[in-house]
Amino acid sequence: MNQVEAIGFDFFNTLITVAPPAMAEAIGRLMASLQESGLLLDSDAFRAAHKEAAIQCIKETKRDGRETHNRFWISMALTTLGQPIDPDDPLIGRAVKAYFSAFFDYSHLIPGTIEMLEKLKRYYRLGLLSNFTHAPAARDLLEWLGLTAYFDVVLISGEIGYRKPHPFVFEKLVEQFGVARERILYVGDDPDPDIRGAQEAGVTPVWITYVKDHQLPVVPGYITSQGQEFNPEVARISHWEEFLSLLGRI
Repeated sequence: MNQVEAIGFDFFNTLITVAPPAMAEAIGRLMASLQESGLLLDSDAFRAAHKEAAIQCIKETKRDGRETHNRFWISMALTTLGQPIDPDDPLIGRAVKAYFSAFFDYSHLIPGTIEMLEKLKRYYRLGLLSNFTHAPAARDLLEWLGLTAYFDVVLISGEIGYRKPHPFVFEKLVEQFGVARERILYVGDDPDPDIRGAQEAGVTPVWITYVKDHQLPVVPGYITSQGQEFNPEVARISHWEEFLSLLGRI
């Protein structure tokens, strides 16, 4: 892989993992914020309505590639429960912030990530391309984990309006790297958005299976494509030493 000039990375389950309690804690903090703002909520009813709203919105993103946002899920859930509130109401904004605060307590770097990025930054342009609905939380999490300084390019679906595998997001990655797509690698864990998305954009994918091989839970969520497989000719790595070896940078 001597012709590689730039490397893009997915975020969750590629550079970091999230412990299973994160989702329950996040929903709990979200409801607490809404209740502190004066709303009366039945816990079970809100959880069910929020889950259904999230699933509906995420399914829509799979149809047209446009990113959704948590504020819509909350607004839809409250409307279902007879308390209609506009998605842009500051009350909902505070609840979104409370929701994502839980991720800071349960996110951990995959072993060797900092060392890998430190070494590769000497040779390549590095970028992050992540499906994440609330971009401010993603950027804060990158900073909190000490990752921001390693990336020349950071693209979050919540900011650019589309999510992987839509070709628009990979075109943005190629554009911001400023190198030929044939000289870009993209490392991700999810066969559909990461591997298929990169392939269809003419970018070379690398499948990281650290989470899969260690039987760790994927990022908490309502819909995942983790069960899918893909072309066995795609390079597969289980840990960062294998990636460095693949690049000839051991």
